Amino acid sequence: MDTASHIALAADLLGVFFFAVSGSLLAARKGFDIVGSLLLASLASLGGGVARDLIIDVPPAAFTDPAYLLPPLLATVLVYFVFSGVERVKRVLVVFDAAGLALFCITGTIKALEVGLNPVSAVLLGVTTAVGGGLLRDVVANEIPQLFDPRDIYALPAMLGAVIVTVLYLTDSFTLVTGTIAASLVFSFRVLAWRYGWHAPLAARSPATQK
Repeated sequence: MDTASHIALAADLLGVFFFAVSGSLLAARKGFDIVGSLLLASLASLGGGVARDLIIDVPPAAFTDPAYLLPPLLATVLVYFVFSGVERVKRVLVVFDAAGLALFCITGTIKALEVGLNPVSAVLLGVTTAVGGGLLRDVVANEIPQLFDPRDIYALPAMLGAVIVTVLYLTDSFTLVTGTIAASLVFSFRVLAWRYGWHAPLAARSPATQK
């Protein structure tokens, strides 16, 4: 395993944990029981990675490495004992979701490049890995997916991170330091977009009002 692979594996497991916490937090906000919390945590944290691995035709890491099953369990227990204030769940959820997004856009991109995908495909797979779990989490919990919320920016930070990582990888500049900087940029972009209500232009300049 080279340096990029080691960093990607560590980031992948950490990203699984962060997304798992976001899933359990949403379950707490929706009033789910602890089993529902565990299932939503697993879906949020493993969904993007499973989609990534199926696309590149490799056995999903979530099903071949038991280490991937521990973060959802830990997140479920952590949320159960620590986060009892539902009124502040939304803010914490966004922070953990942003952290998972930042890490998964890196791991998805690196894994795509390592199996020989071209840079454009690698960027797209990085974005898919980053937003996949959150999309599944929101749909299952009957929430408006953050990916499609016109009042928020979700996919653009992941795309920025995937592009940066692709450039770093192809120029042999991807290290723990540069990878951390890339993840920090994605995390900051996502949190600031949520905090200040940044959003992308709508699909049409004058939204249709047809019934």
